[in-house]
Amino acid sequence: MKIALDAMGGDHAPAAAVHAAVWAARDFKLTVQLVGRPQAIEAELAKHQTAGLNLPIIPASEVIEMHEHPATAVKNKKDASMVVAIELLKTKASDAFVSAGNSGGVLAAALFGLGRIKGIKRPALSVIFPNESPHGFCFLLDVGANTDARPEFLLQFALMGYHYASQVLNIPNPRVGLLSTGEEEDKGSMLVQEVTPLLKVSNLNFVGNVEGKDIPAGLADVVVTDGFTGNVFIKGAEGVASMIVKALEREIKARPLAAAGALLVRPAFRALKAKLDYREYGGGPLLGVNGVVIIAHGRSDAYAIRNAIRVAKQAAEKNIVGVIEQGLNEAKSQRDNEAMTQRVSEAD
Repeated sequence: MKIALDAMGGDHAPAAAVHAAVWAARDFKLTVQLVGRPQAIEAELAKHQTAGLNLPIIPASEVIEMHEHPATAVKNKKDASMVVAIELLKTKASDAFVSAGNSGGVLAAALFGLGRIKGIKRPALSVIFPNESPHGFCFLLDVGANTDARPEFLLQFALMGYHYASQVLNIPNPRVGLLSTGEEEDKGSMLVQEVTPLLKVSNLNFVGNVEGKDIPAGLADVVVTDGFTGNVFIKGAEGVASMIVKALEREIKARPLAAAGALLVRPAFRALKAKLDYREYGGGPLLGVNGVVIIAHGRSDAYAIRNAIRVAKQAAEKNIVGVIEQGLNEAKSQRDNEAMTQRVSEAD
């Protein structure tokens, strides 16, 4: 297993990326290809014990910065770390790619370099979101790749999310929900109302519309929405979670008696903090492109990137691209059979 890592991507690169690579190579027994500026990578590697680890350096002289226009930067910087890493994935020299860099740049590089899975109209960026379900999380997509979407896009997002949750996250027959402003079918935007009947006749385990409050409650295992709505939801939830944790810590410290009692519940606080910590989930897959691409948060530290490498390994091992292709073919066969049945019925 070879994972290409954008060593120059993220707010804390290359230090966090190199540390994560060492950590992951040791824990997961895989090869992590460090793509970026050799001198900078070598300087960071020298700070770690790397004997016996497979950490080849793949030279790339340029970096796509966070402030750059993604598509323009990808076209102009042919030797950028994420562009070079995508080429490794395209030529099968790598099994997956991980980056905490410019997410728009990763999307553009993946689309230009890998293309979409045959039949997929638009890729979707996804995240794991903690909730109160038995397994403790749900899978949410799209969260930013497509701010404008059509009903057929969301139908495909649901299919990709269903298969990822089933095969990689090990959720049997995951429940698929459509994010809306109400549970009733006549609620929500025109997009929501148009995609609902498509989901109802699909082979997916569609449980209907879910509201924002239903996601933390665990009423669906896969939640589908457009990229604009999904991005607003996920960033709002991150902000609220961070505020609650900080406010709780502040209030406890302000009360000596409460601080003493907090010692007794410290393990529970730590468990809650870990559940709300994005670093535990590593990164989200960019589903729909013809390769395993994992995008980590820009502020990811070494622990978060280490977990993103773990996610990439799992997705590659489960052959998620092949699974999605098979799911698309099965869905097409279902539609063809239904169309044939309808024509026969009308003829009779």
